[in-house]
Amino acid sequence: MGSTLRANDASAPFKVLVVGGSYCGLAAAFNLSDLCLGKAARAAAGYEGQDALPKENQPIHAEITLVDERDGFYHVIGSPLVFADKPYAEKAWVPYSEIPSLQAATNIKTVHGSVTSVDMAGKTAVIKETALAGGATRTVDFDFIIVAAGLRRAFPVVPQSGDKAAYLAEVSPHIESVVTAKDGVLVVGGGAVGIEMAAELKLAQPHVKVTLAHSRSRLLSSEPLPDHLAEKTLEIIKENGIEVLLEHRLQETRELGDGAKEVVFTNGHTLRVNAVVVAISQSKPSTDFLPAEAINSEGYVKIQPNLFFPTDVPNYDSALAAGDGVQWSGIKRCGRAMHQGYFAAHNCHQRMQELTSGAPAQYQALKEVIPMIAIALGPDALAYADGGELQYGKEIAERFFADDVGLKICENILGFGKKTEAKV
Repeated sequence: MGSTLRANDASAPFKVLVVGGSYCGLAAAFNLSDLCLGKAARAAAGYEGQDALPKENQPIHAEITLVDERDGFYHVIGSPLVFADKPYAEKAWVPYSEIPSLQAATNIKTVHGSVTSVDMAGKTAVIKETALAGGATRTVDFDFIIVAAGLRRAFPVVPQSGDKAAYLAEVSPHIESVVTAKDGVLVVGGGAVGIEMAAELKLAQPHVKVTLAHSRSRLLSSEPLPDHLAEKTLEIIKENGIEVLLEHRLQETRELGDGAKEVVFTNGHTLRVNAVVVAISQSKPSTDFLPAEAINSEGYVKIQPNLFFPTDVPNYDSALAAGDGVQWSGIKRCGRAMHQGYFAAHNCHQRMQELTSGAPAQYQALKEVIPMIAIALGPDALAYADGGELQYGKEIAERFFADDVGLKICENILGFGKKTEAKV
């Protein structure tokens, strides 16, 4: 990467386009905002080895535009409880207009819409606003782009709505159907999503009979996790009142009338329930807008350890990607996404400093991530990192998820309540 100096003042700010406003995108935008305002990045204190970095920097003029299809932050890991509890659903979606530190950030603006294409050679992007935001389509220039668009996940793994009012209208019928299920609810899928949906539903609605069906002989069969973790998970959710059917693949669901359904499995077993929740996450990266040379065959963004695009992409040193949509090791988690978002902000800022002062950039580099996971199991939780001790119980639930499936924890890490002020 070169060291060509460029002017930077109020009339010539760096234009930064952040695509995606969930855990990773907000982490990137907030931390880059801090750094450009001459402050220490709000996330820096949470990472080992950051003490050697300067706590304050010379301010850099930047305009950060964050684009997201939603009009606010949706707490994705809270989805299992969102679909079981109306009061919680109300809290789990926070409009960007109600995030104090976002409103206080003088160098961030949000756009309710989507990026439909990116020209890396010309450093331009096409943004299509949602109908609610006016529906306009425009082409914008950028000096840097940070791609944090994540994955597309199906309903009811996550809601599909783009604004809070529509979201509440979307999830309310689902909540009503499971709350009033006198014959019970079947959750299909024994991965982390299905397990948490069954567990949070039973916690929020203890009167409802909850059955979890999985097609394989053990839970969490698609993740690189040990058998003893799957066995302990099975033990805990059974203790919490959930019936578990292993080696049960869903064949069909028949309507019986009066709100009842007959579920038929390929092994011939049948089950009478009122609601069937298919919690199988068939996720796909939200990267259709990127050039082909930037993504792999599955759509994940190819990145260097410093999160910049591969060197064969035009203007690769102006583009970074982070979060669930990148090709990198480790199980996809919100903590991983926020960590990468911070690194993207730091490295983008380092490149800005290099361009304006000539000082060599000191990039943070991602390391290979061992398999690790934390699973909310109603009143309990389980946490594991490869090679470490399996931890579980109510204390683990409090540490990793508190009383709201980690909503306040994530808001605190992202710094929702902090006001960002320019250094005088």
